[in-house]
Amino acid sequence: MSVIAPWRPRTEDIPTQPGVYRFIDQAGTVVYVGKAKNLRNRVTSYFANPDRLIERTRRMVHTARSIDWTVVQTERAALQLEYAWIKQYQPEFNIRFRDDKSYPYLVVTVSEDIPRVFLSRRKDIKGAKYFGPFANSWALKDTLSTLLRAFPVRSCTQSVYRRAQRQSRPCLLGDIGKCAAPCVERVSPEEHKALAVGLAAFMDGKDDRVLDTLRYDMIQAAESLEFEKAAKLRDRIDAIETIMVKNTMVLDDAVDADIFGIATDELHAAAYVFRVRAGRIRQARGWVLDGAEPLREEELVETLLRDGFDDSLPPARVVVVPQLPDNRDVWAERLQELRVERGERGGVDIRVAKRGDLASLAETVRINARQTLQSFLSQRSTDVVARSAALAELGDALDLPEAPLRIECFDVSHLGGENPVASMVVFEDGIPRKDHYRKFALDSPRDDTEGIYEVVSRRLRRLQEGSVATEPDEAPDGPPQKSGFAYPPGLLVIDGGQPQVNAAQRALEDVGISIPVCGLAKRLEEVWLPGQDFPVILPRSSEALFLLQRVRDEAHRVAISYQRRTRKRSLKSELVDIPGVGESMANSLLKTFGSVAAIRQAECDDLQRAPGVGARLAHTIHTHLHPSTGE
Repeated sequence: MSVIAPWRPRTEDIPTQPGVYRFIDQAGTVVYVGKAKNLRNRVTSYFANPDRLIERTRRMVHTARSIDWTVVQTERAALQLEYAWIKQYQPEFNIRFRDDKSYPYLVVTVSEDIPRVFLSRRKDIKGAKYFGPFANSWALKDTLSTLLRAFPVRSCTQSVYRRAQRQSRPCLLGDIGKCAAPCVERVSPEEHKALAVGLAAFMDGKDDRVLDTLRYDMIQAAESLEFEKAAKLRDRIDAIETIMVKNTMVLDDAVDADIFGIATDELHAAAYVFRVRAGRIRQARGWVLDGAEPLREEELVETLLRDGFDDSLPPARVVVVPQLPDNRDVWAERLQELRVERGERGGVDIRVAKRGDLASLAETVRINARQTLQSFLSQRSTDVVARSAALAELGDALDLPEAPLRIECFDVSHLGGENPVASMVVFEDGIPRKDHYRKFALDSPRDDTEGIYEVVSRRLRRLQEGSVATEPDEAPDGPPQKSGFAYPPGLLVIDGGQPQVNAAQRALEDVGISIPVCGLAKRLEEVWLPGQDFPVILPRSSEALFLLQRVRDEAHRVAISYQRRTRKRSLKSELVDIPGVGESMANSLLKTFGSVAAIRQAECDDLQRAPGVGARLAHTIHTHLHPSTGE
């Protein structure tokens, strides 16, 4: 915990994607806006030793009382959102963007009779198309020079253009092929305007002819051993790819939209919204949606349309949602009434964005909704009060003598009945105890109930013995410590329904140990007790059910991953048993043929296709895999 910022977020709750973060003071004022390629790395750097921070940063962290962040898809998108928010909030501790300077745009004056392309730090030319802003002006200039070879649009000022007209002589760019020279009528105004439109289309991401041409020229130069030319072309391609990332944060000034995104799991949902006004994101907010029962996406959308607007901004003319509600027109009329109440005119169009800038923004909003949900679940699972409430609620629901401070959960996994394995995961005080996890190779049970009976019986025998040793196929995930088998559980949880729970109870009775046991069935998240005809139904919003789900899902994850690893080992083991075939040769055979079954079907001549397999070894392998036909 930082000495100067006790309110700092937990490191694991901070996403590692690109994004923009805001430090906020006690009054709710944004005091600093920053961007990061990796939010976790950047944000945690503010909470290091205060003596290592510069004075301005130290004062900023002292002033702030909270921090939030917004995830975006690219670093350039983060730059653009940072730019917009610094202009909007004018934060006290920001230095960049506070004066009249700004990052450059690429401008194409497509509305003029003789369009022009140039760089500008202003954005006030009517009828012009703007692309940017861009962080690296040098890369933008270099790429513009390259683009002019494919789209020779004039880039000169009006005075230079008129002088060339008077003298009937083009400038240097016309002579070297970087301008079509409309000033001396080498091309007609219509042809020149078509070039400008093509350049704008390329910048819009609708035409990749320039990149294709450059890549072709680079390959030709390399084949002709002109490596210096090829390197220059490579650098130009890299520059174009650097700055031609699709612009998702700076839209046309006419864009006015509220863009909602939703993320869900079995019991919870989170929403996020970008409020875009005049082409700029004016507000970004996320929240968690709770319901007594799992909500369908359409119901969640209706909840957003009902409660997703506050007094800060009226609804936009366009509202983008993940799925259209059935009563779309009714909701549109209601939102229009809200606009009228707040002094805005015009109707509301509720839509799903399928392409273009709004679709790109909708994807970014969805990413932020998922991050909001993950952050909520992480905080809930690590909150001491919530964990204590979950254990107490679970004890009451299952009528246990005391809260189950140690919970062990078992799951069985196999592939079509082959290679059966099981897992045991341990939660103590609601937190995973990974050094006590165990994995079991089972003795070919006929079904899941026999698998549960076997693994629970083996675990209980180890508890009876009180042994610290560990069987070879019961390896812990963590470093060697005192065996987790030595600690008695307060509750056994089975991944499954009534048959699996009854099998576990039978194992308890056969060993002669009394431990509470229950099962969690996946389909309806029902809690089953041994010998009961009806399940225990926990409320969907209960902390107890949330804890059982985490335990069950962790056991399933461990069992699946172990089954996959042992599956690969079993494929190799049949080959490694062949004389002359070691680990690397088995890998080579599997890589060549894909499976042991394919190797078994191969003839001796076919086996020699594998690297390192000669006639003698091929005969040995074939004979070993077909003992009935061996000579």
